[in-house]
Amino acid sequence: MRCAACAAGLTLNAPPDHDLSEEIAQLKHEVARLNRHRFVRLYDSVPKLMAYWFGSGLLFGLGTVLGGSLLLSYLILTLSSIDFLPIIGDWAARIAEEMDTSR
Repeated sequence: MRCAACAAGLTLNAPPDHDLSEEIAQLKHEVARLNRHRFVRLYDSVPKLMAYWFGSGLLFGLGTVLGGSLLLSYLILTLSSIDFLPIIGDWAARIAEEMDTSR
C-alpha cells in the first residue's frame, strides 16, 4: 500500500547539503541571540524564577487586599451619608451602627 502523497505524485526533494548547513548556522545564531536575551539571563535558574513568582504573588495579594479595603471603606462611607433614600438610608444607617458598636 502506498501513502497518499506518493499516490498523488508528490515527492519531497531534500535540499542540498550547503542549504542545510546554512540553515543550521542561522538556527545556532538565533539560539545564541535568544540565550543573550534579558529574560533568560535574569531567570536562568529555578530558585530565581520561583523567587520572582513568589514576590509577584505577594504583591498581587497585598494590592488586592489594600484596594478592596479602600473601596469598601469608601462605599460604606458613601452609603452612610445617604439618608434621603428610605431603603438604602435604613440599610446604611444599620451598617454605620454596626461599625460604631464594633469599636
